[in-house]
Amino acid sequence: MTMPSTRVSCAVFLDLLAREAAPVEFEEPVMSARAAGAPPEELAELERAKRAALRVHADLRRQARREAELTALLDLAGDLAGLRDLDPILEAIVRRARRLLNADVAYVTLNDDEHGETRMRMTDGSISAAFRRLRIPLGDGLGGLVAQTGMPYSSDRYLTDPQFRHRARIDEAVAEEALVAILGVPMRVGTRVIGVLYAANRTERAFSPEQAVLLGSLAAHAALAVDNARRLARTRTALAELNAANERVRAQNAAILRAAQAHDRMTALVVRGGGAEDVAAVVTEVLGGTLHVLDAGGRCLAASGEAVPLAEDEISGVLEIAGAIDSRGGTLRRGDLWITSVSTPDEVLGALVLRGEAELGDLDRRILERAALVTALLMLLRSSAVEAEARFRGELLDDLLDGRADGSASLQARIGRVGLEADVPYVVLSAHCVSPRHRGRAGFWAASYAAAAHGLAAVRDSEVVLLLPGDRPGETARQVAKEMGGSLGAPVTVGGAGPVRDLAGVPAAYREARSCADALLALDRLDDGADARELGFVGLLIGTNRDARGFLESTLGPVLDYDAKRGTSLVRTLDTYFSTGCGLAKTAERMHIHLNTVHQRLHRVERLLGEDWQEPERALEIQLALRLHRLRAPQR
Repeated sequence: MTMPSTRVSCAVFLDLLAREAAPVEFEEPVMSARAAGAPPEELAELERAKRAALRVHADLRRQARREAELTALLDLAGDLAGLRDLDPILEAIVRRARRLLNADVAYVTLNDDEHGETRMRMTDGSISAAFRRLRIPLGDGLGGLVAQTGMPYSSDRYLTDPQFRHRARIDEAVAEEALVAILGVPMRVGTRVIGVLYAANRTERAFSPEQAVLLGSLAAHAALAVDNARRLARTRTALAELNAANERVRAQNAAILRAAQAHDRMTALVVRGGGAEDVAAVVTEVLGGTLHVLDAGGRCLAASGEAVPLAEDEISGVLEIAGAIDSRGGTLRRGDLWITSVSTPDEVLGALVLRGEAELGDLDRRILERAALVTALLMLLRSSAVEAEARFRGELLDDLLDGRADGSASLQARIGRVGLEADVPYVVLSAHCVSPRHRGRAGFWAASYAAAAHGLAAVRDSEVVLLLPGDRPGETARQVAKEMGGSLGAPVTVGGAGPVRDLAGVPAAYREARSCADALLALDRLDDGADARELGFVGLLIGTNRDARGFLESTLGPVLDYDAKRGTSLVRTLDTYFSTGCGLAKTAERMHIHLNTVHQRLHRVERLLGEDWQEPERALEIQLALRLHRLRAPQR
């Protein structure tokens, strides 16, 4: 048999290398030669060729594996380059690490230098929730040691490995995950360790140096990607904070501009003599919502937009808050109401109440407080103007009451300025307050009331006198008594006189009104008003004009007219009825008429004078009127 030569044997091994045969196939040429009885020298040569071929085969395998690893690292670098957020980066790293090292589990922890630990951030292949929440103090366990020292460590049987400082909490999590062999390598950025990358198996298996190097290469890429992601996150945060700061600055600038414009507009209101309603309109246009302007008594002076009226409990709460604010300034919130005080250093004049759900910033509150200041100024200016006008009108009325209406040009000019008209009838009222402490407020109320009615008012000693357009003094007196008393919260008694059509008749009308008020007070008719005519015979006694005809007409007018038109004897029947002590039979006997006729005549009287004509007070006035009628036209 021909033995194979050395050249032939080398060709066989080269052929095996070329087709990447398995290592076991390299034994076949040697076994064939030995079976063929090849000499020892040739068998030795074949063994040498086989070993050389196996070395080349191993080198080729290592080279291929290294090329695959390099390709995987390049792919990972490409993947990481396209990711910006930390979690996707960590997920890509652990997934690639697990595949390249053919491990059961791969995971990564990141260092928390502030708390001195490295925290689990991402896993691939994990089944334990406790393991995924693991926090490892620096220096404890394999991961803590790698994170602390910056050196790679591995263990074939971690749970029983004495080279690590074991913690029950950590070991329990590792046991729950069923990990046996663990390899951990540091993730470095420069000299700083930022975390640890791990590969682990659930069976005992040693990690080779090549695997440690490969995992270290993955960790280097991971560290750079994590650091870049953190830098990017910090940049994004900084940009977001910068944008937020820009928005705040922009909003603040807008608020400053809005406040400046509101200030200019409210200053213009003062210059041109605007009112509280103008301030309310500016505030709600700038701040939104609805605004109420209240005076010190809780009365609404102005409201903007479709403002819902404030409830009584809201008003009392607002005034209480306004009084508290006055001592320290500022704006307070109560529910959906923003409240600030309208005040001077000496007194609270009222409050501004803004209703709105929106939160008011500092500048918006300054706008509301500026509006309160402007409102206080307008109220003081208007109060000063009102006081001056009231003083002017009061002095004019004093002159008229004292009979100084001399018809001079200056007096006519004063009368024209206040708007009194020569061809309009006026009534004179004398108002008396029960309590002297209300006299000042009564004078202020009367001045405002008279000015609105185009009349005059003046305070004289213990009374308030008003000269008002009208021709019904009694009705006007009752109206003033009711409204002034309601405003003061105290009884007011008002006597009326007039109408006067010549201002020269004002003094006489004033004396009659004053006498009428004295009569009402004497009759204890507080919180009421009347004129002399309405007081009946009392008015006849106190009236300046002693209007007997007027008293007769107001008391017996309908009966007198009936007799005059029909020639009847109702007045005589009525007089006889009262003179006989209201006896029907005696009346019929004295007048020589039938009893039924008396009944019929008195029934007619009732229809003419009203059902109450026999009431004591009314009957007295009728009897006085009958006596006055007899005196004016005595019977023959």
